[in-house]
Amino acid sequence: MTVLLLVPLALPLLTAPLARRALQRLAPAAALWVVTGSTVVLACCSLTALGAFVLTGLLKLPLFSALGELVRPLRAGSNLIVVPAAAFSVGALAVTLWTVCRTVTCQVRAFRAATTEADRRSAAGDLCVIDSPCPDAYALPGRPHRIVVTTGMLRSLAPDEREVLFAHERAHNAAGHHYFLAAAELAALCHPGLRPLRAVIRLAAERAADETAAAVVGDRRLTARAIGRAALAARAARAVRPSFAPAATTGPVPQRVAALLAAPRVPHRAARWIAALLVACAAVSACASATGIIGFHHEVEVAQGEEGH
Repeated sequence: MTVLLLVPLALPLLTAPLARRALQRLAPAAALWVVTGSTVVLACCSLTALGAFVLTGLLKLPLFSALGELVRPLRAGSNLIVVPAAAFSVGALAVTLWTVCRTVTCQVRAFRAATTEADRRSAAGDLCVIDSPCPDAYALPGRPHRIVVTTGMLRSLAPDEREVLFAHERAHNAAGHHYFLAAAELAALCHPGLRPLRAVIRLAAERAADETAAAVVGDRRLTARAIGRAALAARAARAVRPSFAPAATTGPVPQRVAALLAAPRVPHRAARWIAALLVACAAVSACASATGIIGFHHEVEVAQGEEGH
C-alpha cells in the first residue's frame, strides 16, 4: 500500500516535458484540454496520497487506534517509514491549505476590484473601456463576460489591430479559459512538480485564442502584428487583474507570434502518442491512489477484527 501511494507523488515530476511536447505537437485547444485535465487529476491524486499517509500515521498512535476501534496492530509498514511519511504529509498538506486559502483570497479580491472598476465604466456590448494611460486589455469572466481595455491600449493599436485584440479576448471568454487558468493555479499549489505545467496551460490558452482570432479576422500576419504590438505596449504597465483573467499580452509572445507566422501545424502521429502518455500518467496515478486507499481500508478492517488476515 505504501509503495502504491508513492506513485501519485512521483508522477507529477515527470509530466512537464510531456506537457511541453504536447503543446508543440497538438492543436492548442486540444493541448489545453489534455494538459489541464491531466494536471487536475495528478493534483487530486497527490493530495489523496498525502491524506492516506496522514491517516496511516495517526492510526499508528494509541489514541487514534483506540478511536478507530482497532483491536489489532495496523499492518501498514514499519514505523520508521510510516511515521516520518505521515509527519511530512501533515506539513505538506498544511502548507498547501495555507497557500491555497491565501491565493484564493487574493484572487477573489483582485476579481472584485476588476469587476467594480468595470462596472463604473460605460460599456458597448461586451466591451468596457477604462480611461487609463497604461496599455492593458484582458478578458474578464463573470455574468456577463466582458472585455476590458484601457484607452492607452486603444491608442497603441491601429483600428484593424484593435479588432484582432477584441477577437482574441472574446475567444478567451467564449472558451472559458479562465477555468483552465484557475485550475492550473490551484494544481500548481498542490505539488511542486506541477508548477511548470501552469506556464504550459497559460501558453496553450493564449495560443488557442490566437488561432481563433486569426480565423475571425482571416489574416494570420495581422494577428501576429497586433499581438506583438499589444505586448510591447503593455510590457511596462503593471496589470491590476486576477491571474485567471487571460490577456493577449501574457506568455512568451515571440513564440506565439512565430506560431502565427508559420503555417498551421498538421497533427502528427506522434501527437497522439504524447497525449496518450499524458493521459496514461494521470490514469496510473488515479489507479495507484485508488488501489492504495482500498488497500488501506482493507487493513483497517482487518485491524478492527472485521475481516481475517
